[in-house]
Amino acid sequence: MRLRLVVILLVAISLFSCREEQLSTDPSLSLTFSKDTVSFDTVFTSVGTSTLRLMVYNRNANALSISRIWLDYNKVFQVNVDGENNLSLLSDIRLNGGDSLFVFIKVKIDPLDTNNPVLIEDNLRFAVNEKTQTVHLEACGQDVHLIKTNARKTARKHLIFKADKPYLIYDTIEVNDKLQFDAGARLYFHDQAALIAYCSVEALGTLEKPVVLQGDRVDNLFENVPYAYVAGMWSGFYCFDLEGSAKKKYRFEYIDIRSANVGLYCASDKTSILPSLALLNSRIHNHAVYGLVLQNINGSIINTEISNAAAYCAYLAGGKQTFIHSTIASYFNSTDVRIQSTPREDVAAVYINNLSKESVPTHTSFRNCIVDGVRANNLLVATPFEQYYPDTIAGNFLKADTLHIPHAYENTYWQKNDSSVFVNTYYKYQQYNYYDFRLAEHSPAKGVADPKIAAQYDTDRNGKPRNIAKPDPGCYQSQQ
Repeated sequence: MRLRLVVILLVAISLFSCREEQLSTDPSLSLTFSKDTVSFDTVFTSVGTSTLRLMVYNRNANALSISRIWLDYNKVFQVNVDGENNLSLLSDIRLNGGDSLFVFIKVKIDPLDTNNPVLIEDNLRFAVNEKTQTVHLEACGQDVHLIKTNARKTARKHLIFKADKPYLIYDTIEVNDKLQFDAGARLYFHDQAALIAYCSVEALGTLEKPVVLQGDRVDNLFENVPYAYVAGMWSGFYCFDLEGSAKKKYRFEYIDIRSANVGLYCASDKTSILPSLALLNSRIHNHAVYGLVLQNINGSIINTEISNAAAYCAYLAGGKQTFIHSTIASYFNSTDVRIQSTPREDVAAVYINNLSKESVPTHTSFRNCIVDGVRANNLLVATPFEQYYPDTIAGNFLKADTLHIPHAYENTYWQKNDSSVFVNTYYKYQQYNYYDFRLAEHSPAKGVADPKIAAQYDTDRNGKPRNIAKPDPGCYQSQQ
């Protein structure tokens, strides 16, 4: 008797499982989509994009039939539905209740013959039970100057980067005689591409039209996490002096260098005559190794942010460097989303190397700067006789050990491991809350700068006035 009941139950289960789910023709039932608009940001013409995913759900109890899927224009958007690229071959797609479809979308746009971005739109249509449902598609197409060869290497005698439209750079570019950037020039580098200058460099951006160097991935790593936040997307910007020349000068104003292996690397092989660097109102941010490297270089770094490098934000070996009203902050990979393949090294934000036998003596001054980071000591002066170090470190806000060099005075030393100094030192991707190295409302760094030095630099990196009784250190002045 018990065996008979088991057999009857098994047969009933088998018959129930084989019964096909009822297909509904009710016009009131609808599909549900993971998003109502699929949006691509900047899409460089002649270059395909990565693929975005759209989910199509049937959240109803009964099955629905998608009789047709199509695009209104079918020109630049390429759609794949469950492995099929040709939408005309798709018809009467059965989608059971509680089931879903994967739709993959990418874009390739032909040259537009214009310097300005162009918004391109289409509609992806789904016909279900004599009703049409729509997902809007949009992309911003942008013509580019393309630098790409089979050798992945380009040598130029003279090169001027203009601001008419962006440069998409697959090659490592070497420039021998003259390198210049016009205000507003935008350079996007492919993986491992580098810019190498064996000559003087002039990049004269403005507050409204900065010069920007970054990786060429302008899409997202994860949902709402752009590749622009990922370090190591290209190799970096290198300025090499092989012969030793006082005429060789590197001048950068309002340049923004982002997310490479190395931000800006300036080095001279010679020790008798050193090139000079002027880095003004600029930003070097989010690099997989170093931010700024100066070897045998005389430099002035003013109103500049150098932030978030896996190793040193600033490495200085040989030459005379003066940092004034600059912010150096080392919070690389302080985030709740894994975006960096390179772990942060436990090193100081700034390393002054006055021990190298391959370099001339290093003399580095800091006036009215901020040096901060996750480490307890973020300013390391490596010199054989600290008590004789000749340069001035004064009026700064330092998360560092107390300095014992003779010309270190009126500095504020901060030992607390908290987040009260800056607006944001931790990237919370779900809150869209990225790093922000302006001073927090109640920052302990406010008002500690030397007013006499501040009076010589009356605006900050963002053009805000600094002519107040108690100016702030760093490159950003709060409005007290």
